[in-house]
This record gives sequence, structure tokens and C-alpha cells, in this order.
Amino acid sequence: PPATPEGMALAYGSLVLMALLPIFFGALRSVSCAKSKNSSEMPETITSRDAARFPIVASCTLLGLYLFFKIFSQEYINLLLSMYFFVLGILALSHTISPMMNRFFPANFPNKQYQLLFTQGSGESKEEIVNYEFDTKDLVCLALSSVVGVWYLLRKHWIANNLFGLAFSLNGVELLHLNNVSTGCILLGGLFIYDVFWVFGTNVMVTVAKSFEAPIKLVFPQDLLEKGLDADNFAMLGLGDIVIPGIFIALLLRFDISLKKNTHTYFYTSFVAYIFGLGLTIFIMHIFKHAQPALLYLVPACIGFPLLVALAKGEVTEMFSYESSAEILPHTPRLTHFPTVSGSPASLADSMQQKLSCPRRRRQQSPSAM
Repeated sequence: PPATPEGMALAYGSLVLMALLPIFFGALRSVSCAKSKNSSEMPETITSRDAARFPIVASCTLLGLYLFFKIFSQEYINLLLSMYFFVLGILALSHTISPMMNRFFPANFPNKQYQLLFTQGSGESKEEIVNYEFDTKDLVCLALSSVVGVWYLLRKHWIANNLFGLAFSLNGVELLHLNNVSTGCILLGGLFIYDVFWVFGTNVMVTVAKSFEAPIKLVFPQDLLEKGLDADNFAMLGLGDIVIPGIFIALLLRFDISLKKNTHTYFYTSFVAYIFGLGLTIFIMHIFKHAQPALLYLVPACIGFPLLVALAKGEVTEMFSYESSAEILPHTPRLTHFPTVSGSPASLADSMQQKLSCPRRRRQQSPSAM
């Protein structure tokens, strides 16, 4: 049945609000994540090569899912995917609520530290596969997230779906970092074409989105006012339409901080641009009664608005020369120039040995210290 105007307004307004929350808080958390020295919380940096390949990989994945749904039983595929996202959702939700839950623990809470270490090989060839540090508070958050996970697995309720979707979005914005603005433009531009083609050119995107029973989208019922929590006429927004612009907005926030002007001009500009682009998407969808590729409107807004501000302020060069990856490990020494070497390996080894035994050294180091 057609939704009432009130129900549609509530659904679309809720989707916009839910999309803004992970972008705003994920961008703030990405700043502290970039400065973190904990290996388990280090961000994943997206380079220009990754950005160029991303639309191709995404297209292959999307087409593969579409063919799977056409060939095999939808029930068994969704069961397998539900178990996969059940585990990922619990971990993502636990990581999301951990900073907030820390405020509720009493000061005398017995908090013990743990480390999960998984290595491959032995001796000098030993390689770390997993090195995760956590404490008792994290275990409590994990238990609470497991309750939501079981609720989602058994009922597939839209509220549980949204809790996982919000957690995935926030973690994506926080932990996926673009290394510079040029990479962000490549990524958003490629996915702009990807989104337009798969929505307008084929029915693949819409078919997968409707068939895929996993928290890869935020949903909100348009008949909530009539049916309450049992409503089933949903409006939806894919997580990609949140995370992809979100990581670009988070990059602009870190760029704002690097300018050291105590202003967040580019962050707020891109944030407002995202609201404008998402609102335009909903308006066009409502007028034409057809699913819209949100990135068609979000990408020009999120890139164009900050670029106009940079042109007005004369900071275009600073914007495109900013490297986010340079701030991830500020304590790590970097080689700024390469020395020129010549000669045979034996002569180079002799030269190094002479320098190590030079009498100008204040103290002799042991072989173990070397």
C-alpha cells in the first residue's frame, strides 16, 4: 500500500539522521585513530591504485551476487551471509560502543588486560597474523553486542539491522583513510560512474539490495505510524552511500586540523554538502518514483562545495598537497633522501665495519645491541 505523507517524511528524515551520525562521529574518531600507536587500531590507508581498482572490484562483486541470487536458492545464500555478518556485526558494534560504555564503568571496576596473538612460523621467520589487545570492559561490550547479534539472527528485525549498519558505517569512516584529496576524487569519481550504471543501466543494484538479507543498508519503515514496530514497507539507503562520502569528509577534517587555524571550515562545508546531496536524492526519488543512485548527487556536492571554498580562500594547492598518511605514525623516522653508494659488496662491508669501530664513538655497543 502507498505510504502516507507523514510516514514518508518520518522515514526519509530518519534515514538522513542515521546517515549523518556515523559520518560525524566517525570523522571525529578518525583523527584520534590516525594518531594511535596501538597496532590493533591502526587505520587502513587507501591509495590511488586502490581507489582506481575499487569500482571494478565492486562491480564484479555486485554482479556475482546477482548471479548467485538468480542461480541458487535465495534462502541458503542469505543464511550463509547472515552468519558471516553476524560475527562481523558483533565485532563492529562492540568497537563502536566501547568508548561510550567506558563512561559507565565504576572507577573500581576490575579491568584486566588480554592479548590475542596468532603467529605463523617460528624463530626468526615468525610472522604475526593477528595481534589484538583488549580488556575486561571490551568483553562486556562484546557480550552486549552479542545480544543484538542473536536478536538480528533470529528475527531479522529492522532495528537490529540498523544497529549493525550504523556500526559498520562508523567503523568504515573511522578506520578507512584516504591518503590525499586526489585519491578521494579518484575513488568518488569511479564509484559515481559505478552507481549510475548499475542503477540506471540495469536492475542489478536494486535486485541485490532487495534480495540481500544482511545489514548492508539502513532501512526505516514508511508505515511505522500505522503498524508500529511490525511495519514492513521500508525505505532504504545503502551503506556505501554513507561510508564512501564519509571517508572523504573525514579526510577534510584531518586537513582542517593540519592547517592549525582552529577552524573546521572544509569539514563543515562537506558535511552540509552531504546533507544537500542526500536531500536532493530523496527529492528526485520522490518525484520520479524510481530508485536513485545517491552518489550521482552526493559526489558532485561533496567534492564541489569544498573545492569552491578552497578556491575562494586560495588554498587549493595546500588541499591537494596534503598527505594524510604522513600523520599516521608521527613517531616513525622517515628517510628523506637516499645516499649514493658505489663499490663491491665486500668493500661496502669493510667500510661499514671501519665506521662502526671508529674511535670517535663515545661507547662501544655489544653485538646484541647492534
